[in-house]
Amino acid sequence: MKEITTRLLVIGGGPGGYVAAIRAGQLGIPTVLAEGAHLGGTCLNIGCIPSKALIHAAHEFERARHQAQGSPLGIRVQEPSIDIAQTVRWKDGIVKRLSGGVAGLLRKAGVQVLKGWARIEDGKTVTVQAEGGESVRVRCEHLLLATGSEPVELPSMPFGGAIWSSTDALSPDVVPKRLVVVGAGYIGLELGMAYRKLGVEVTVVEAAQRVLPSYDEELTQPVLDALQKSGVVLHLGCSVQGYDAKHGVHVRNARADEFALPAERVLVAVGRRPRTAGFGLESLQLDMAGRYLAVDAHCRTSMRNVWAIGDVTGEPMLAHRAMAQGECVAEQIAGQSRRFEPMAIPAVCFTDPEVVVVGKTPGEARAAGLDCIDAAFPFSANGRAMTLEATGGFVRVVARRDNHLILGWQAVGQGVAELAAAFTQSIEMGARLEDVAGTIHAHPTLGEAVQEAALRALGHAVHI
Repeated sequence: MKEITTRLLVIGGGPGGYVAAIRAGQLGIPTVLAEGAHLGGTCLNIGCIPSKALIHAAHEFERARHQAQGSPLGIRVQEPSIDIAQTVRWKDGIVKRLSGGVAGLLRKAGVQVLKGWARIEDGKTVTVQAEGGESVRVRCEHLLLATGSEPVELPSMPFGGAIWSSTDALSPDVVPKRLVVVGAGYIGLELGMAYRKLGVEVTVVEAAQRVLPSYDEELTQPVLDALQKSGVVLHLGCSVQGYDAKHGVHVRNARADEFALPAERVLVAVGRRPRTAGFGLESLQLDMAGRYLAVDAHCRTSMRNVWAIGDVTGEPMLAHRAMAQGECVAEQIAGQSRRFEPMAIPAVCFTDPEVVVVGKTPGEARAAGLDCIDAAFPFSANGRAMTLEATGGFVRVVARRDNHLILGWQAVGQGVAELAAAFTQSIEMGARLEDVAGTIHAHPTLGEAVQEAALRALGHAVHI
């Protein structure tokens, strides 16, 4: 068996792993990255990027259908159709370009990439089963675990055939007539709303009593309104019991009544779990935090020189968190003093309307015993939102009452994902309400709602 020695071995080529490897290479650290599937991991190949591509295509198709029915803008088009095979090819083209870009960046940084599945022998030795059956034993000084996560299956509805995972839903061979989505979290609603825009009859089943149950209710109300307006059927407080091709999805409600929902396809989106099995991780006997790997503020596990980042270390399971952790680890191995202790990590739900949460919500601030003020500015009073036909939603700020230090931002509305950077930066830089209120914002933009929310919290909003 061929053997190689390196200072850093990264297992997993997703956002966390490839960023860690690139940064390590930039810092002159001999680095090997092992990836069994495709560079870019779940996010780039079967998650964040392709889902946003499908969401965009569905949005454009819905806009065309809307204009065909008579648009107030004066646009007139004939009834459109969609070639889903071409849509998938377009989406795959974006993924291919980005994955190739990651490979190029790794080469530029001097990182050696081994395409194959890794198996841990001990904290310093890993065997990589490369393509073609050849195995390579890698001996390393530092081992970084960036193995990510995988969708959760329901025992009564394993993936395959008519039962889709989120991966399957991103590359449909046909657009089904009826789709049942199990789970009203962000993945289920993002894809469910996209399929509804493609003309599919969509039904959502959720065990909780409301959609997006991890978000506060005021923030998710505009999303609920949009779901109902679009014709998505909701069965809240219900659980699925199974599926058969003749009757569809078997559902039980809170009263223990059972009924069936006809469906050509069923998208199961009930969460993700860390990928900790199948590659010898148990041999290291690392400390766990529930089902996740336990790490400290440096991303160190309980074994010296074994690090872990990203989804395998717990919530929030977000690509940008993994990326930041990857840089943090690489710089520590290079001898720099670093800790992973962000003031805030933005979370975006790409439903329509979009939802952004950064820092503490009003409820979380109260639960923490903080005396806070919060204020919201509606997009119905924003000129740019009117010109975009997107006046639903609002921007909300949360700040300490005594010194006006900003603790959190939330927003719901069309395009609010692009406000996440401003929200996060204000918290990281310790901004106060006066800082944001006194900053001149470009007019006309959606960003003016950020300034107006701060002004309203201070008691002197101008446009409401």
